[in-house]
Amino acid sequence: MRSQGLRPGLYDDPKPEMYGLPFTVDEFHGMPYKRLGGSGLRVSNVGLGTWKFGYPETGDGARQGEATALRILDRAAELGITFWDTAGRYNNASGNSERVIGRWLDSNPHCRRDIVLATKVFPLMDGRTPNHCRASRTNIIEGAYSSLERLRTDHIDLLYLHFPDPDTPCDETFCAVEDLIRRDLVRYLGVSNYSVENLTTCQAIQKEYSFTRCRIVAVQNQFDILRGEVGDYGGTGVLGYCALHGMSFVAWSPLAGGLLSDRYTKPASTGAGDRLFDENLVHTLCTPCVAAKLQSLHELSSEWSMTLTQVALSFMLSIEGMGPVIPAVSSVDQLESNAKAGAMALEPSQLSAVAEAVGFEPRL
Repeated sequence: MRSQGLRPGLYDDPKPEMYGLPFTVDEFHGMPYKRLGGSGLRVSNVGLGTWKFGYPETGDGARQGEATALRILDRAAELGITFWDTAGRYNNASGNSERVIGRWLDSNPHCRRDIVLATKVFPLMDGRTPNHCRASRTNIIEGAYSSLERLRTDHIDLLYLHFPDPDTPCDETFCAVEDLIRRDLVRYLGVSNYSVENLTTCQAIQKEYSFTRCRIVAVQNQFDILRGEVGDYGGTGVLGYCALHGMSFVAWSPLAGGLLSDRYTKPASTGAGDRLFDENLVHTLCTPCVAAKLQSLHELSSEWSMTLTQVALSFMLSIEGMGPVIPAVSSVDQLESNAKAGAMALEPSQLSAVAEAVGFEPRL
């Protein structure tokens, strides 16, 4: 049980601006929310991937330093983009993405309940021994402790197991998560990079041991509308499995590393500062097939007075089983554009046009 006094002063004084609130709401600052899997937790349609927030001056490989990241987080809260995704492992196992978010939360304690904070445990972090990684009870609990310290908060809203662990018994892992939930250090459980086989095994173990507190509510695997589910990270069929079993599929890299944007419709015009150019991936990813799809999407988005990115995100939000989208951004302008996609609902004819343009066929 969470002890008293961890948020001193936040609720002491009357707040007239809160008088007369309605009983329930389904949006915040104009951003629609959706349920996360079969849980009662609601998350913003558009979230925020923070995997490139950090301290590049330290050599961690981040692309956005603290000052830029804090401006983005400020604006995200204003726009209702309140589902924030991070991990200690991001940026060379530095923990710096979590640290940046922790500095924002420390400066904005009154906003903590507005934010749904997701982070991950599993990979080697904070040490070099075999007990500093995988899904053992020791690493799950110690990993949560270290994330809580970096995030400067008293609980994690959604804790993902970052990868499946074939060596640790599932019941050991779930017992550890159940204990964290009982202590209110974690609220909900998700998994990442899991296959249909992994999920089936997890659900069987959860049923056998009656793990009711740590039901899997979200699965974060790689997906974008150009390539669908990417086989190296969980394989295919997971999106359909989520739709059938009441889990939210949360796509990582939903914009294919930035490829799903208007600037890559003409690869030759990209240059320094464009992520895929900087990583020498433009010509690798912009195959003739992909380039044709991007051009078709660009033409549709122009016709509808949208950006290509907005079309991609809005289309994804319409897919059965798909949860919130968590695109990363490098600027406030990109964030504001993404926020508009969260409130857009494409017409059936538009959905059909996008599906045809990218060759998308749902698999259930």
